[in-house]
Amino acid sequence: MAGHSKWKNIQHRKGRQDALRGKLFAKLAREISVAAREGGGDPDQNQRLRLAISKARSQNMPNDNIERAIHRGTGAEGGSNYEAVTYEGYGPGGAAVMAEALTDNRNRTAADVRHIFSKRGGSMGEAGCVAWMFDKKGLLRIDREAGQDEDEMMLQVLEAGAEDFEASEDAFEITTSPDQFEEVKASLEGEGFHFSTAEVTMVPQNTVTLTGDQVTQMLQLLEALEDHDDIQNVYANVEIDDGELGNHG
Repeated sequence: MAGHSKWKNIQHRKGRQDALRGKLFAKLAREISVAAREGGGDPDQNQRLRLAISKARSQNMPNDNIERAIHRGTGAEGGSNYEAVTYEGYGPGGAAVMAEALTDNRNRTAADVRHIFSKRGGSMGEAGCVAWMFDKKGLLRIDREAGQDEDEMMLQVLEAGAEDFEASEDAFEITTSPDQFEEVKASLEGEGFHFSTAEVTMVPQNTVTLTGDQVTQMLQLLEALEDHDDIQNVYANVEIDDGELGNHG
């Protein structure tokens, strides 16, 4: 979990400083549209759509944007025919990297992703080359605050049906099975918990520790992938020491 946590912390920091809301909303809208196209426009009957809408709302995406994205997906409004593709490869130090894309041109996106990898000390691999190193999990993150009773919190979390509870200096991380994610989230929200992250994501089974120039290259690789218009999510099994992160942040 540690490597995933570190990358999420980098993303949180980057997210707070990122003024490009339009690009973020476009990616969220694309995910909503694809989810609605594949499973229908009723979120009560479509878990993927529910999760996409929840993620959009957590980023303060306006309801009008969400509704338009659903309508595009169900055919009520015109829209591109996107398909889901996952690109896998290796970054500096042999770290595993996965990038989930929604694209209307596989050849263009594949060429772009291959170039991003090769330019930043990595290499794109074949489908399946690193996916086995990750598990799909529900992830809930609670920022640490003064006065929280860690033992009591852990009991509540496990009673709610979570698989694991992990504490770090700045946060608590709760993992669930993908199927139990919404139920656990709703139960804990009913107990008054508030989450800084709430998503179904890919969590690495093991991590690779990077130092020195590898850190710079890896951060550049991950940010370049995330900045690409077609890339929705990026995962890596990296662990970066706080000192190294400070030197390269």
